[in-house]
Amino acid sequence: MFILGLLVGSFLNVVIYRMPVMLDRQWRRQAEELEGGTPAAPAERFDLVRPRSTCRACKTPIRAIHNIPVLSWLLLRGRCASCGAPIGARYPLVELLTACLSAAVAWKFGYGWPALAGLVLTWFLVALAFIDLDHQLLPDDLTLPLLWLGLLVSLSGSVPVISTVPVDALECHRRRPRGYLSLWSVYHVFRLLTGKEGMGYGDFKLLAALGAWLGWQMLLPIVLGAAAVGAVTGIAMIILQGRDRSTPIPFGPFLAAAGWIVLLFGREIVDRYLGLSGLH
Repeated sequence: MFILGLLVGSFLNVVIYRMPVMLDRQWRRQAEELEGGTPAAPAERFDLVRPRSTCRACKTPIRAIHNIPVLSWLLLRGRCASCGAPIGARYPLVELLTACLSAAVAWKFGYGWPALAGLVLTWFLVALAFIDLDHQLLPDDLTLPLLWLGLLVSLSGSVPVISTVPVDALECHRRRPRGYLSLWSVYHVFRLLTGKEGMGYGDFKLLAALGAWLGWQMLLPIVLGAAAVGAVTGIAMIILQGRDRSTPIPFGPFLAAAGWIVLLFGREIVDRYLGLSGLH
C-alpha cells in the first residue's frame, strides 16, 4: 500500500495542478459565451491525461524514467534532467504523504473493502487539501463525487466498519444536509457580525461529504478539530510570520485533516471523550 500510495500520489500531483487550470479555462469559455462572443477553441487538449507532463521551465516532456515517484527527484537532485531548472520539493512530499496515509489506512483496516473505502476517501482528501491550499478552492468536480461515493459506500455496508458509529444509508441520506447547513449557518452568522465572508461554500460541501462517509454524528468532532487546528495555525502565522489578520487562510486542509483523523481514530476519540465526561 505504501508503494501504491506513491504511485497515486504522483497522479494526485497532476490533479492538484491541472484541475484548477481546467476549471479556469472552462469558466473563461462560459464567460465569453455569456458576453455574446464566440469562445476561442482550445489550442490543445488539456485534462488529467493529456498532454504529457512537461518541465514548467523548458516545456520538455518528462520521460517515464524521470517520473518515478520520489526516487527520480532524489536522483536528479530536484532538478529537470533537460535544463537543470529546480523542481519543487512539494511533488515528492505529496507522494510521500499519500504513501504514508495509504499505509496507515491499510494498517488500521487490514485487507478488504473497508480499507479500499478508506483509501479512496484519503486520496480525495489529499487532492482537495492541496488544491484549497493553493487556490482557496474546493472544486465541485471533487466534493460532489466524494459525497455521492460516501452514500454508495454506506449502502454497501462498509461504512459501519470504517465509521465511529454504525451508519444507516437512508438515515445518512436524510441527515446529510446537516453537514452543509451547520457550516452554512456559521458562515452567515459570521458575515452578519463582521461583514466579511469567513469561509466558502466548498467547505460546506466537503463537510457534507465527510458526514456521508463517517456518519452525521461525527460532524461536530470534525468541525471542532478543524477549527482548533486552524486557529492555532492562524495565530502562529500571525506571531511568527507577521501575517495580516485579514489575510484569509483556507479551511479545507483543516477539514480534510480532521476528517482523516476521525476516519482512523474516531471511535477511540469518542470513547476517550465519553470516559472523561463520565458518559461512557
